[in-house]
Amino acid sequence: MDLGINLEKWNMRLQLLLRALRSRNYRLFFAGQSISLVGTWMQQVAMSWLVYRLTGSAFLLGLVGFVTQAPTFLLAPFAGVLADRWDKRRLLIATQTLSMLQATALAFTVLAGTVQVWQIVTLGLVLGIINTFDIPARQSFIVDMVDNREDLGNAIALNSSMFNAARLIGPSIAGLLIAAVGEGVCFIVNALSYLAVIIALVAMRLKPAKAERARRHILHELREGISYAFGFAPIRSILLLIALVSLMGMPYSILMPVFARDILHGGAHTFGFLMAASGCGALASTVYLASRENVLGLGRVIVIASSLFGAGIIAFAFSGSLLLSLIVLCFTGFGGMALIASSNTILQTIVDDDKRGRVMSLFTMSFIGMAPFGSLIAGALANVIGARNTLLIGGLSCLAGGALFAFILPKIRKEIRPIYVRMGIINEVATGMRSAEELSIPPEEQ
Repeated sequence: MDLGINLEKWNMRLQLLLRALRSRNYRLFFAGQSISLVGTWMQQVAMSWLVYRLTGSAFLLGLVGFVTQAPTFLLAPFAGVLADRWDKRRLLIATQTLSMLQATALAFTVLAGTVQVWQIVTLGLVLGIINTFDIPARQSFIVDMVDNREDLGNAIALNSSMFNAARLIGPSIAGLLIAAVGEGVCFIVNALSYLAVIIALVAMRLKPAKAERARRHILHELREGISYAFGFAPIRSILLLIALVSLMGMPYSILMPVFARDILHGGAHTFGFLMAASGCGALASTVYLASRENVLGLGRVIVIASSLFGAGIIAFAFSGSLLLSLIVLCFTGFGGMALIASSNTILQTIVDDDKRGRVMSLFTMSFIGMAPFGSLIAGALANVIGARNTLLIGGLSCLAGGALFAFILPKIRKEIRPIYVRMGIINEVATGMRSAEELSIPPEEQ
């Protein structure tokens, strides 16, 4: 009897965890992206290791990270306007096709034995420009793929879990392939993996698009989106925290080859294991977020996650043991992804539909657009004060940002709460809030 009850409970939890997959379009997207993202992570690891193998320079590692992500900082706001204007599926098919061609070109230069650092930098810049238009469209397209708006938060969490499952698998495979046959094969696998998501996008059956709103000058719509986002304290606070963490904390991954080879005295497989450990923690955090019934309490999750992320970076910086580094990176990955996914969920929940692309482009700008500057700074600092001290500064900055967000959280919570009720974006949120108030649950526990 007890066994039957337990099985029923586990079945209910599994249905709750995977409820966004009830939507056919999202199932297609989930399957295609799951394959494609494994290839993406393989390419990222292979590019970093290739640059460090050719040059041995931490600065050039930072430079490649910079050019791959810098276009996002400059172009993401404009990409957000276009994401609000254009058909998102067609835009995604175009960006995924271009990404496949970029990976093919990278594979050709490596396998031909003619690869040079300037070619990697150039192709990294091309990929950065493509991603600038891909990411806001992909983030804002999620709401169009789920049949029930109440599944949006779960879809975002599953999207993050898919990303981090690939982050766990991709680097591990890449490390083995690099050691066995070299970096070029990783680029070939990534190029082929884009076919999965392109096929998924083509196979979707979407509802007819709403009547197109009147278009104004692109600069007017850009200013409108920026004013909307930064004129509202909850959105502004989340974007600024993400920008700080991306600038000072996220570049720890850029210096991973330095730790793998020079501090832990390993090789490409060690680098792959370190990246996989971070991905394992990140995957665990997204499973936790996907199992949540609603968005209540995510503000508190952001505070805890940013603190855990900062503390994890500091601990990793001074670890001299591979085992300890792997354990610490699991917690670091958990905190980093919990912060990003929780912030994404809150933003997607409270934003107006007609400004979703622009707000998500600002989120992309804060998350990915700031990272290249952090990569450049981290690479330069590592050459001067060492990789360990560089990560110490980054970790302390993340802790400070989390503390500041905790200080203003009561005000943020107060401004967000009535939006859930008024807009009715997630029905269960309003129900949960009433229950919390009726039970007199303290605000910090809501």
